[in-house]
Amino acid sequence: MLKIEVLYSEVANLFGDVANIRYLEKSIPDCEVVYTTLQEKPAFTDPEAGIDLLYMGPMPEFAQELAIKALLPYRDELKAYIESGRVGLFTGNAWEVLGQYIEKDDGSRIQALGLHPGHAVRRMMQRYNSLYLGRLALPADPAAQSSLAYQTGLKEDGSPLDIIGFKSQFSQTVGVPGSLRAFRTVRECDAEHTGTDEGVRMGNFFGTYLLGPFLIVDIPFTKYLFGLLGLPDTKPAFEEDAMYCYEKRMEDFLDPTKDFH
Repeated sequence: MLKIEVLYSEVANLFGDVANIRYLEKSIPDCEVVYTTLQEKPAFTDPEAGIDLLYMGPMPEFAQELAIKALLPYRDELKAYIESGRVGLFTGNAWEVLGQYIEKDDGSRIQALGLHPGHAVRRMMQRYNSLYLGRLALPADPAAQSSLAYQTGLKEDGSPLDIIGFKSQFSQTVGVPGSLRAFRTVRECDAEHTGTDEGVRMGNFFGTYLLGPFLIVDIPFTKYLFGLLGLPDTKPAFEEDAMYCYEKRMEDFLDPTKDFH
């Protein structure tokens, strides 16, 4: 049985991204989902709980402080979870809580969990919206490259998977080295605004600003995620229709005459 923990869905539920979890439930017949509230001790802290995938979705900016406060007592356990190679996905601004700090409009800082070297810069009067096209950044570890999960991250010609999605954010994360970036940016409406790469990847733990909901929009990545979870033969729900939509979007995203705003 695959076990998923969803953190703080009472506040981390913007953009309909909880549909990522609904989609996994439809795709994986033997799947259990644990919903953890801000007042509860997370299940991932207990090795006996057997959490295979840790998820948190985007949230209002005020809720980031609540999430940081709730997770801070379990920072070491979260660090151990990530370093163990288990799978995680934080979408939208959720992954900002993993960085060093969040800089507010007035220059003050909200101290975050410090699990990667980047930090977020928030500008509430400058919302950034864009389509996104990139490629999966694959691990350099030779052992990972020989694994089945790694191979599912390649297209038939041996190149990395194409990644598509949508962004809508008041902040951007800077200071994440290229070796920790999740996706290599090919195109978005303002690459200078967000840098050349997107998100963060620490082992099998992903943080990304991409919305959609991401796992429904980006079926090849979802199949890659199944490989990381040890389920390489699992087919995404409604795969034929989802792939048709993915391919049609890809045609649009590759068309240089179309605006990415």
